Amino acid sequence: MTKDPLLQPYKLKHLTLKNRIMTTSHEPAYPEDGMPKDRYRAYHEERAKAGVALTMTAGSAAVSKDSPPVFNNILAYKDEVVPWIQNLTDGCHEHGCAVMIQLTHLGRRTTWNKGNWLPSVSSSKHREPAHRAFPKLIEDWDIERIISDFADAAERMQVGGMDGIELQVYGHLLDQFWSPLTNDLVGPYGADTLENRMRFPLDVLGAIRKRVGDDFIVGFRYTADEAQKGGITKEDGLKISKTLADTGQLDFLNVVRGRIHTDPAMTDLIPIQGMKNAPHLDFAGQVKKLTGMPTFHAAKIPDVATARHAVETGLLDMVGMTRAHMADPQVVKKIVEGREDDIRPCVGATYCLDRIYEAGDALCIHNAATGRELTMPHTIQAADVKRKAVVVGAGPAGLEAARVAAERGHEVVVFEAQPDPGGQVRLTAQSPRRREMVSIIDWRMAQCAARDVVFHFNTWAEVDDVTALNPDVVIIATGGMPNTELYESGKDAAHVVTSWDIIAGDVKPAQNILIYDEAGDHAGLQAADIAAAAGSTVEVMTPDRTFAPGVMAMNLVPYMRALQDNDVTFTVTRRLFDVARSGNKLTATVGTDYSDHVKEQDYDQIVINYGTLPLDALYFDLKPLSSNGGAVDHDALIEGAPQTIQRNKDGTFQLFRIGDAVSARNTHAAIYDALRLVKDI
Repeated sequence: MTKDPLLQPYKLKHLTLKNRIMTTSHEPAYPEDGMPKDRYRAYHEERAKAGVALTMTAGSAAVSKDSPPVFNNILAYKDEVVPWIQNLTDGCHEHGCAVMIQLTHLGRRTTWNKGNWLPSVSSSKHREPAHRAFPKLIEDWDIERIISDFADAAERMQVGGMDGIELQVYGHLLDQFWSPLTNDLVGPYGADTLENRMRFPLDVLGAIRKRVGDDFIVGFRYTADEAQKGGITKEDGLKISKTLADTGQLDFLNVVRGRIHTDPAMTDLIPIQGMKNAPHLDFAGQVKKLTGMPTFHAAKIPDVATARHAVETGLLDMVGMTRAHMADPQVVKKIVEGREDDIRPCVGATYCLDRIYEAGDALCIHNAATGRELTMPHTIQAADVKRKAVVVGAGPAGLEAARVAAERGHEVVVFEAQPDPGGQVRLTAQSPRRREMVSIIDWRMAQCAARDVVFHFNTWAEVDDVTALNPDVVIIATGGMPNTELYESGKDAAHVVTSWDIIAGDVKPAQNILIYDEAGDHAGLQAADIAAAAGSTVEVMTPDRTFAPGVMAMNLVPYMRALQDNDVTFTVTRRLFDVARSGNKLTATVGTDYSDHVKEQDYDQIVINYGTLPLDALYFDLKPLSSNGGAVDHDALIEGAPQTIQRNKDGTFQLFRIGDAVSARNTHAAIYDALRLVKDI
């Protein structure tokens, strides 16, 4: 028996949860045709078999046809969902993991031009800034219909074997009623009293209870403090919490704090890297103390120590570690086995959430197996034959290749030209807000050290250095260097510096700066942030119709909070054609893709952010000596089969290149390149 607070069982109604760790409701956007099919099941089952006690599936399974999914949600209003729910539930139950689902009507937090093209409905006449659809002000017959839809959906989940459900009551329709900021109604559901505003969520709860009975577990995930002037206050939220507890119809309270109607609000409710860990934990503890209800909570609880504190001090009964389980589904297993130091850390990059809000699927920035459980392993299997692998480059791609090869049991040697590992990730981590990114490197270095990988730092590897080791496999992960060639001009931009120069501190920002950002990734805004903090007047210019699209929504928030307080302007749809020196100034020739308009403008300094060009000289030098000539069998790569191409019978080793040594992409792409190639070597 263990005394670890996190590993103690918890009795929730008739259900015994085997420990205190859960994954809270989140929609990774893996459904197919609105159904949680095999990919969805495999994702949750992976975490179930590693020991998580409760998996709360589906961030916002839709209960009504006029709640069309905006990020590929489960369609809980369809009868055909039941067997897929049963399949998912059975897969998790097999490993002793309880399974619930979050049900919702999105209200105004959706759009009208998806699904069946029905108008969105809300208690508010105002559109939500994040989704931009003007809703129809809800009518009495809509309310009656949606109450019935909630009850129907809850019954489907019960028939599908779920242990329970939670209702989403923050930012969605139920909360739109009870928040004074989003209730424009009059009458029994109107805005004049808290009792009236709470009536609709409580009517929904009553209808669900009548349908599913008393034994089925039902909870609310709700905001108990909107943290905005005019909204639900902390005092209101505590009163709401007590009212919910006193109904006798709820089995747990899952507390959040804040709003999600804008990117900044969302980022405060679900903090990202560079923000405080567990900022709302103590408030959730106040709700638990007041109500005596089983209390759940999750908001940037990325590490075991914080989670343990939350349970040990009685702040929570169940602690949500959702993004942490995207980074490492084996969190609980590693706690049980005394391997907490081995947990792959969540670095708060929130690549997962930002992707789904860009209509993509949720992926972890440095665990490429997450969401790919049907094709990618979380646990690397040993190879049948031990081989010698040489990896050139110790950035994220090279370190992942070295880690996976070492776990396969191969002998691994890594060459790195710099004195430290990390590549562009180490550069990224120069910014205080992004310092957590270095854990991507530190974790891999620890994994490699545990498996006796040999590193040669400060070594610019040449052909002889590689061939002298008689390798069986050579992996080029040398990354790239900043590209300063202006688009389709065929010439380098003269007199410019790069975003890397500013971030690294190799070049100090001048007074009046143009940051020309054609890559749209973090490096451009990081350079702008540094320059603005130094007192520069900064213009960020892009030829695109939006700036920094690669940074995405939630990660954009801290940049904008910093930049908008300084002398920074943003110019879109302008292209830099040329740079010339004029005395002590630089004259930029600026045009547009939309017309023949051209103008000249002077700056003290011009900074280019235009991706990287591969550092591939060693690859091409080694290519004639390799058996495969550097070629990759894409079918084998995709199907998870070994690489067997032979293009040179005299070649003595296989040669591959990965990450930015191939082309400028991002950290996730570099790590995925390495994992899916090396897992079969």
